[in-house]
Amino acid sequence: MSRTVAEGFDEFLSRLTPLSSQISAAKSHRDRVERSLKKSLSVLNIRETGSFHHGTGVRHYSDVDVLVSLGGTQPSSSDTALRWVKDALSASFPTTTVRISRPAVVVEFASGAETWEVIPGFLQDTSPHFRYEIPGPSTGWIDTAPTEHLDYVNECNQAAARGGAKKLARLVKAWKYYCNVPVSSFYLEMRAAQHMATEPSFIAVWDLCLLLEWLQDYQLPAMNDPKGVTGRFHPCSSDYLKSEALSKLTTAATRARKAFDAYQADRIDDAFIWLDRLFGGHFPAR
Repeated sequence: MSRTVAEGFDEFLSRLTPLSSQISAAKSHRDRVERSLKKSLSVLNIRETGSFHHGTGVRHYSDVDVLVSLGGTQPSSSDTALRWVKDALSASFPTTTVRISRPAVVVEFASGAETWEVIPGFLQDTSPHFRYEIPGPSTGWIDTAPTEHLDYVNECNQAAARGGAKKLARLVKAWKYYCNVPVSSFYLEMRAAQHMATEPSFIAVWDLCLLLEWLQDYQLPAMNDPKGVTGRFHPCSSDYLKSEALSKLTTAATRARKAFDAYQADRIDDAFIWLDRLFGGHFPAR
């Protein structure tokens, strides 16, 4: 079927969106996870914080992310909090794989077809923002303000025509997953929102090219919290992984530019070829 580049992106975004059956399955597990945690731990609140809940998840790749606000005294070691959560979930789901993968405890329902990441947190402030400390990527504790950051993406999404911030976030995360790029999904989402905050409209082939080229030009720089609540957002958990991510980013930016140049020159077949290469062979055929 012959189609335009815009129609190709519409089809691709539809394929990336989690199925209603997956969303229903996740909702059915929430009560079980919540009961499991409350059975063994002092739980003040449970918040769904990730892209699956927020409308930027990628089908078959995005986990259900939950922040569990724990009561009582915060342990000096975040490893202790992770063990508490793991032990509670393992007791309730003895035949399910439950493992620690910082900063979360991962629960692999349906042999991994549905994955939950449960992050323990301790509330630090409530005014003017809800700020928590959660396990760091390798050790210790770091600050997070999930509600504020989700609000930021929503604000940028409303500013850009046709919900461009969330669409761009879903696209750049699809690139990450399909090409095995070791970069933080949260970082990519915040950068996508930041890019779209001042754009009057969303043109997928153009905005994706601009974002990837900007990330390459500035070498995946750490990002200041746009809400000013927490510290800086880092793209990767180590310098080694950042080097690998930058190598793949260079290839992606080149392919995105070739796709956009072909689009501008009305060489639509070529644009589809370069977009398919950009997304590791997953972009719809023309």
